[in-house]
Amino acid sequence: MSDRALVVVRAGALTTVQDLGRPGHAHLGVPPSGTLDGPAGLLANRLVGNGPLAALLETTLNGVALQPRCPVTVAVTGAPCPVSVDGRPAAWGAPVDVPAGSLLTVGTATSGVRSYVAVSGGLDVDPVLGSRSTDLLSGLGPPPLTDGTILPLGPPVPPHTRVDVGPQPAPPAALILRITRGPRDDWFTPEALRTLTSHTFTVSSTSNRIGLRTEGTPLERAVLRELPSEGLVLGAVQVPPDGRPVIFLADHPTTGGYPVVGVVRSADLPAAAQAAPGTPVRFIG
Repeated sequence: MSDRALVVVRAGALTTVQDLGRPGHAHLGVPPSGTLDGPAGLLANRLVGNGPLAALLETTLNGVALQPRCPVTVAVTGAPCPVSVDGRPAAWGAPVDVPAGSLLTVGTATSGVRSYVAVSGGLDVDPVLGSRSTDLLSGLGPPPLTDGTILPLGPPVPPHTRVDVGPQPAPPAALILRITRGPRDDWFTPEALRTLTSHTFTVSSTSNRIGLRTEGTPLERAVLRELPSEGLVLGAVQVPPDGRPVIFLADHPTTGGYPVVGVVRSADLPAAAQAAPGTPVRFIG
């Protein structure tokens, strides 16, 4: 096997390979997938000289440990966390050179949920439907990392103008989500619609890459009959029988049978990727 590879020493709670995803396949029942915090993933790739399409790692809460078989440049963005090389502190949010055989440790997030680890050359796993992203719902793409996994790297990137640091927004202390009402807002009582935009919800610990679940005052339905399954889009706010809104994220199902009260603007979804359990959530619209 080529020396251009990474060995996964510690996989962490949930670490997956992601890129910009595989949009355009909803008619096949395939979610878009891809990085949940898109701006953080793009910045990590830019810091190491990769193009925007390069695949990288998305960690969840407690990071990952990697050992490159060749010298690489890495950058860690997204949720702030300690970074070290062979036990020595290294920069977060900036390019870091890692010698062959050294141990890169990405630690537990100090705030936020998901960190992004880009490696010069990108991760060269096999693409599926044009993307290298792991899709937790359909099972497409590489499986979540396990200890001992070997990840091939792409060709070395040519010398580039170095970016030493990059501005990054802090994980949200409170999540403000702008929504467009519908298509099934008429399935809810006027009081439920007032509750949606006047009450504060919180992020549930059961949230994942499929959807950000909330806790709070249930939304009461005005229409109680069953709804035939219909198409779902990224950012759809679906309300299951318990009345608590779920915001669909990158691995969301492409159809569903619970009413969608609104759709969150795409620009607000990266912040949702970094909202830890207990974070207050407000809907505006």
